[in-house]
Amino acid sequence: MNTSRINFFKYFLMSAFTLIFCLTVNQASAATAEDLKQDSAHALESLYRVNPTAALIAKQAKAILIFPKVIKAGLVFGGSYGEGVLMKDGQVTEYFNSVSASWGWQAGAESYAYVVFLMNDKAVKYLNKSKGWEFGVGPSIVVVNEGIAKNLSTTTMKNDAYAFVTDQEGLMASLSFEGTKISRIKR
Repeated sequence: MNTSRINFFKYFLMSAFTLIFCLTVNQASAATAEDLKQDSAHALESLYRVNPTAALIAKQAKAILIFPKVIKAGLVFGGSYGEGVLMKDGQVTEYFNSVSASWGWQAGAESYAYVVFLMNDKAVKYLNKSKGWEFGVGPSIVVVNEGIAKNLSTTTMKNDAYAFVTDQEGLMASLSFEGTKISRIKR
């Protein structure tokens, strides 16, 4: 394959990714703060119906981060974006966004919701003091699947945070490196 074809292919992929990501950001943004609150409450209720363990964890949590709709798309390069809320004592106290970038073998688009239960003061303080929580840095977080959920109880919960992914729609094939960062936004 000659150099001009390779360059064309690279620019085509980057252009496609940029277009997909820009469309993604617009769809994942809530129209108003009130919409974001309502969407987050609905996502949390939906999670509790599907996974009763999440309701058990919520009773012990110091705070809950809820991202009701995250849009992810990629073609070699990918990204995701969603906006959410932080709830303390059943009330929305702050707004956040979740942004990720990825590189590797991937193609497609999907949407999903995710909820992170902050179980102790250490996790809440880290979120408040940091300029953004990068997953894999800071407090320990466990992504809960069906197998883990069956074995969780108030006596076995020892980690700083537990995350549940729910309401997945679309198709995304991926074998990639990804980083996610949660940052405070003003609403």
